[in-house]
Amino acid sequence: MPLTYAEEHRALQDRFDTRRLADTLLEVIVHDEITDADRAFITSRDMFWLASVDPAGQPTVSYKGGAPGFVAVLDARTLAFPCFDGNGMYYSMGNMVANPQIGLLFMDFETPFRLRVQGSATHDDDPTLMARFPGAQFVVRVAVSAIFQNCPRYVHRMKKVADSSYVPAADGTAPLAGWKRLDFIQPSLPGYDRGRTEAAGGPLSIEEWSAKVAAGDPQA
Repeated sequence: MPLTYAEEHRALQDRFDTRRLADTLLEVIVHDEITDADRAFITSRDMFWLASVDPAGQPTVSYKGGAPGFVAVLDARTLAFPCFDGNGMYYSMGNMVANPQIGLLFMDFETPFRLRVQGSATHDDDPTLMARFPGAQFVVRVAVSAIFQNCPRYVHRMKKVADSSYVPAADGTAPLAGWKRLDFIQPSLPGYDRGRTEAAGGPLSIEEWSAKVAAGDPQA
């Protein structure tokens, strides 16, 4: 669905005398096809934020990270990104099945710059597409309905310290997540993670893992 204004948006625009401004921005900056500039920015990113809505209408936002370029532009109206191994809840991914409407926010904290994308998501297991995303459990296709740049006014300038050690390698392999070493988690691990805890250094108590997180340990 293209970006539009409802009565609730109009009420606030009229309250603060921004209706004309809002209409101008909608006409000038919002588009439904990915431009060359959009493509270059999206495919350079190593993170984005994903907004989805559950079957009961409850919204959520999750952070997604990977190697630079882990979000692909398939064509002028389609994005694709991998679903990597997570906490097993599949909360955002499950939300898409019930309500495919999602939002994506791409950021550059150094320049700064931000780009918003809205669209409709579907899960895809096509082998050819999966091959583009080593380590993916499946791929999410996004049919873009609106894309637009936001003002960088309130974006704090920051620099990245290091890449996450858990980003899948070119062959799709990745270390066992630190929290999957928690002692109380062991009986609940999926089959593909069984037996990996000992090789990763053995079980951790919640106190030991929490201390690693608090200290910024990259293996937490």
